[in-house]
Amino acid sequence: MNQVPQITRPKSTALSPAFRLWLKLLVALLVISLIILIPLGDLHHPADVLPVLAAAGVLSLLLSVGGWLCHRWRQQWRRALFLLACFATAIALFYAEEDWRGSHAWNQFQRQAAVHGVPVDFASVVPPPVPADQNFALTPLVSSSYAQMIDPTGHEIRPRNTNVVNRLTMHFWLVDGSKYPSVLSAWMNGNRMDLTAWQQYYRTLATQTNLLHFSTPPQSAAADVLQVLRRFDPDLEELRRDSQLPFSRFPLEYDKENPAMILLPHLAALKCASQMLSLRATAELATGGGDPALADIKLSLRLTESVHSEPFLITHLVRIAMLQLTLQPVWEGLADHRWNATQLAELDAELGKLDFLTDYQTGMGSDSVFVNREMEYVRRHPDQYFDLTDNWPFGPKMVDPKSDLAMSIFSFCHLVPCGWYAQNQLRYARDLADFYQPAVDVTNRLFAPALVRQGDAHMTNECQHLSPYNILECLFLQWPMALDAGIKFAHGQSCLDLARVAIGLERYRLDQGKYPDSLTALAPQYLNPVPHDIIGGQPLHYRLTPDGQFVLYSIGWNERDDGGVSLRVTGDLPESNLDQGDWVWRFPQN
Repeated sequence: MNQVPQITRPKSTALSPAFRLWLKLLVALLVISLIILIPLGDLHHPADVLPVLAAAGVLSLLLSVGGWLCHRWRQQWRRALFLLACFATAIALFYAEEDWRGSHAWNQFQRQAAVHGVPVDFASVVPPPVPADQNFALTPLVSSSYAQMIDPTGHEIRPRNTNVVNRLTMHFWLVDGSKYPSVLSAWMNGNRMDLTAWQQYYRTLATQTNLLHFSTPPQSAAADVLQVLRRFDPDLEELRRDSQLPFSRFPLEYDKENPAMILLPHLAALKCASQMLSLRATAELATGGGDPALADIKLSLRLTESVHSEPFLITHLVRIAMLQLTLQPVWEGLADHRWNATQLAELDAELGKLDFLTDYQTGMGSDSVFVNREMEYVRRHPDQYFDLTDNWPFGPKMVDPKSDLAMSIFSFCHLVPCGWYAQNQLRYARDLADFYQPAVDVTNRLFAPALVRQGDAHMTNECQHLSPYNILECLFLQWPMALDAGIKFAHGQSCLDLARVAIGLERYRLDQGKYPDSLTALAPQYLNPVPHDIIGGQPLHYRLTPDGQFVLYSIGWNERDDGGVSLRVTGDLPESNLDQGDWVWRFPQN
C-alpha cells in the first residue's frame, strides 16, 4: 500500500556524442568542398554562388552520411560495400539511359533531316572555296574592311594590324564623333532624304576643319553633297571594276571551334558603303544624273549580294538593311519621274536577282546547324558558358533571373549526361523545322505569319518550364535574330516586290501616259509575272489617287487589310512596328 511514487525525469535535450561527431564531420567536409569547388566554379555572377553552395552541401552531406554508415557498419562491411555498389550501378544506369535516349532521338532526327535534304552539320552550309583571282572579297579595297582582324586565309590576326586603312567603309561623316544627319530608309515613311541637313552639316564642318572647301555663294544642297562625296571617286571606280569578278567569298574562320566567335568585321563596312552610295545616288538624281545614280545603285546591290553565300542569319539581316537603303534613291527617282525606260528596265533586272524567301529558308537551316555546333562547344567546354554569354557576339544577353539560375546550375555541373545536350539540340532543331522553316513556301511565293506566331507561342511556353532538356534551347532562342527573323525577311521581300511593281507602273506610265487601272495590265510586257502579296497570296492592293499618283501595299504581318495605313518605321533595319499596319509604297505629297 505504501508505494513510492515514480518520478518522471525530463528527457535530455543534449546531443548524443555520435551526432555531434557527425555534425563536426559535416561542417569540415562542407568547408573542404567549398575550398575545392569555388575555384572550379569560375564565379562571374551573384547567381553562381547558390549552385556552388548547393553542390558543396550535397557533396559534404553524401560524404558525411557515407562516413557515418561506415562507422556504424564497421562490423558489417559487406553490407556497406553492397550498398555502395548498388549506388554506383544506379548512377551508371542513369547516365547510360539518359545518354542513349538523347543521342538516339537526336540521331534519328538528323537521319530524317538528311533524307529531306536539310543540312545537319555545319560543314554542309559553309560556302565552297572559289578561285582567289576571281574573288571580289579578296580584292585590295574590299579586303581592307577585315584585314586588321583576319588574314587572307581567314585566321584571326593577333595583335590587330593597325596599319591597314579600311577603305570600304567610305567614311562619309568625315570627322569621328560629329553628329551627322540620319541616313535612314526614309521612303518607308514616305519621306525624302534630307539633303539640306547634309549640306548644313558639311558646311558647318568646313568652318571647323580644312577637310572641306565650298564655293560662295552656296550651291544647291545636292551639289554641295556631291562635291564632298567626290572624294570617293577613285575608290568607287576601283570598286566598280573589281565588282565585275564572278565570285565573292569572304575568308572567314569557319573551322573555329566556337562558331559564335567567328569574326564578321566586313558587315559594318558593307553597310556603311551602302549608306554613302544611297546618299550619293539620291543627290545625283536631284541634279539630273540618272546614269551615275543607276551605277551607284547597281554597285550597292552588288555589295549586298557579295555576302549572299554566308550561312549566318545576321549576314542576311544586314543584307535586308542594305536593300532598304538602296531603295531610297529608287523610290525618289520614281516619285520625281527621273528614270527613263532603259534605266527602269535595268533596275528591275537587278532587283529581280534578289530572293529573300529562299534566303530565309537557307538562313534558318544554317542557323539550326550553327546552334547545334555551338551547343557542342558548350558541351565540350561547360566552364566557358559565362564567357560566351558575357561576350555575346550579336547583342546584349537577355536572360531572366530564373533562366540565369538554371543555366548556372547546368553549366556548373560538368558531369551532366551528354544526352541532355542532345535533347537541347533536338528541341531547337525540331522547333525550327516544325514552325519557322515551313512558314515559307518558296515555290508558291508565300509567307505564313500565323505559323511563326504559333512557333513563338510554343517557344514562350517552352521557356517558362525550364528543364535539363531545354535550358540551352531557351538560351539560344534569345539571340536577337532567332525568333524575329521571319518578320524581317517577309518585310524585306515585300519591299522588294513593291519596288519592282512600282517600277513596272512607271514603265507603263512612260508608254501610256498614265498609270493603269489594275496591276494585271503590267503582264507580260512590264512584269512577268506580277508579284502577288506574299502574305495570303492575294494580289497586292493597288489604287489610284486623285493627285494622279497611286498607293500600293501588302496587308503586312497582321494579315489584315488596314486600307493602306502605313507603319511608322525607325532605323535602317526596323525593329518595331512591323507587325502593325500595312506595308506601303506611297509617294510624298510634295
